[in-house]
Amino acid sequence: MTDTELEKYYRSFEDMFRSDGWKNLLEDLRGSADNVNSVEACKDDKDLYFRKGQLAVMASILNLEAQIETAKQQQQDEVDVD
Repeated sequence: MTDTELEKYYRSFEDMFRSDGWKNLLEDLRGSADNVNSVEACKDDKDLYFRKGQLAVMASILNLEAQIETAKQQQQDEVDVD
């Protein structure tokens, strides 16, 4: 990606992170994660692995803002070195 494309890419994420919809999604995921993260509620090993997958996806989304910020900072550091 060019620098202009990367800037547009990161800006689109920043716009999304500021939206009420994003904040609502994160709130819902945090609430759901508590329910999904209950071993006692598992029926069998398949259900346990399914819940593990759900939690992995939830964690990825919940950490997306930090991941994007880290990638943006790393890209900026590379530009500053050049």
